[in-house]
Amino acid sequence: MVKVYTIASGKGGTGKTTTSANLGTCLAELGKETYIMDADMGMANLGIILGMEDVPITLHEVLSGKAKVTEAVYEGPCGVKVVPSGISLKGFQNADPDRLRDVMRELIGKCEYLLIDAPAGISRDGVIPLAIADEVILIVNPELSSMVDALKTKILTELVGGKVKGAILTRATMENTEVSKQKMEEVLGVKVIGIVPEDPNTRRAAAHKTPIVIKYPESDAARAYRRIAANLAGTTYKDETEFVRSKETFIDRLARSIFKGKK
Repeated sequence: MVKVYTIASGKGGTGKTTTSANLGTCLAELGKETYIMDADMGMANLGIILGMEDVPITLHEVLSGKAKVTEAVYEGPCGVKVVPSGISLKGFQNADPDRLRDVMRELIGKCEYLLIDAPAGISRDGVIPLAIADEVILIVNPELSSMVDALKTKILTELVGGKVKGAILTRATMENTEVSKQKMEEVLGVKVIGIVPEDPNTRRAAAHKTPIVIKYPESDAARAYRRIAANLAGTTYKDETEFVRSKETFIDRLARSIFKGKK
């Protein structure tokens, strides 16, 4: 069955688009046919962080009736399919968000997972992605204001008939991770399904317009995104780095054993 997740947050700057790009890439890496759609039509960033800011046709043209959905699909890292929104204000003005349901219906016939990068905050454009998804994933920072805004988003989701799967805590540090996790689950009333640590490589990867799971695959944040994606896909997370380390250790031991036998 196709699973549609809307990635949402109560305010901007929480890492919502970064999470969408990396989770989508990880799911594709797991062999899942995955699409990411940028429904943040006014402040679109997905195309920018994936180096697709200059593509000729975007979701804006689709929602204005000037192009077909298939014309706005581009291939990203690991084969993930991306439907970016445009960055022009004129395109945003011409786009009709009510057409999102039709776009989603067409896309779900082509994939296993559809991630919708929703606009931050509470607005008409932001309500539709919350209502049309199977489940909503909240992106929250370890700050009280972020948790309060996420709670508003959760309440709005339920008001429009949507369902919240859980929350992902981003930009976490050793000092506040456990406290924030407990507080978040109490305040939001949902489980924390993943914790992504504060990682300087996240910004470095963004500067290269490449997901951190591709640019810095051994980083702490990359491992966190892979763990969350594996959970969403219902598979067991395997840390390839640890596998390589254990393999090297085995080879070293084998080499020592061979050389010892020759003495």
